[in-house]
Amino acid sequence: MPVTLSLVTACRELSLLWCLGDAVLKIADMTIIEARTRSGPLLLTAGMLAAPLWILLAVAQAATRTGFDLTRHPVSMLSLGDLGWIQISSFVVAGVLTLCGAAGLRHAGTGGAWGPRLLGLQGAGLILAGVFPADPGFAFPPGTPDVPGVMSSAGAAHMAAASMSFIAMIAFCFVLGRRFSGTSWAVAGRTGGVMLAVGLSWAMSGAAGGPLAMFVGVIAAWTWITVTMFRLKQAAQI
Repeated sequence: MPVTLSLVTACRELSLLWCLGDAVLKIADMTIIEARTRSGPLLLTAGMLAAPLWILLAVAQAATRTGFDLTRHPVSMLSLGDLGWIQISSFVVAGVLTLCGAAGLRHAGTGGAWGPRLLGLQGAGLILAGVFPADPGFAFPPGTPDVPGVMSSAGAAHMAAASMSFIAMIAFCFVLGRRFSGTSWAVAGRTGGVMLAVGLSWAMSGAAGGPLAMFVGVIAAWTWITVTMFRLKQAAQI
């Protein structure tokens, strides 16, 4: 009799433990799903902060850095000199925020297959552009000869990284613009992409005003990307 009771008690305890374990697993699964659900919008929000941060810091520095002329010097050259750490930090932080946005877009599932990938390329390019500074030239920083700079290995890496980031932005404007096909927002996306492509080509040609044209193109394309991320975030929460 005691043996029978012990077996019954043991079975009951095992059953209770099994139910308890099953309940814990369900709670854990619900917690993970909830955490992922909450992290998606937060990551997208982080991604949306990249453009305002980078653009505002670039404008502030262009207006205050001695010897800097946006019609002659690309924003990348703000990475040079004693205050170069500001632009370097801007590149890296904006890149990390953009990578967060790419992860959020992938989690939301509203950016298609290529949206997160293109944002990821843009973010990686920004980070690398911060790691490898541009070459000095055209009298900036002050004391530099007023001639085109000599291309160094770091400068070449910077140019490749920045170009990768810009091309990813252009592609994003066209690829994601297709989601809004037939609307004015799709036209705005293509316009932003074209403006950046023209500005990039202008700057690469060495023609007068090229850096300014490229900066305007970056603002147009990145603003569209940021607002599109907001719209996709809103769509994911419906």
